[in-house]
Amino acid sequence: YLVNTMADLCEHIDAIDRPHIKAMYDTFHANIEEADPIGAYTKHRRNIVHVHISENDRGVPGRGNIPWKETFSAIRKSGYDDWLTIESFGRSLKDLAAATKVWRDFAESPEAVYREGYRHIRDGWKGAA
Repeated sequence: YLVNTMADLCEHIDAIDRPHIKAMYDTFHANIEEADPIGAYTKHRRNIVHVHISENDRGVPGRGNIPWKETFSAIRKSGYDDWLTIESFGRSLKDLAAATKVWRDFAESPEAVYREGYRHIRDGWKGAA
């Protein structure tokens, strides 16, 4: 990896200083790399143009331990009004599974990921203050 934290990424973005070079915030990676995932989003919002919604185990959003209430609240309060993309892995795409070292499924089906994940995002967004 080139960078691990939002601070590292935004330092590079600021050094490059090009209007179309921006950041993606990923809840899975923030959960691993950031001491304060919500603070990392809030502090670096100026560079964030896309958000990946991913559970700590890359399974169905809402079933793990990501602090979703606080996450959705921070994203919504920041004025972000663009795509929230579910990122979840499984074994069905063999090349991707091999590249990401996935050897088990994280949900019972792809349908569970998108159906339950969508409801989780919809309800979390509505409930965000």
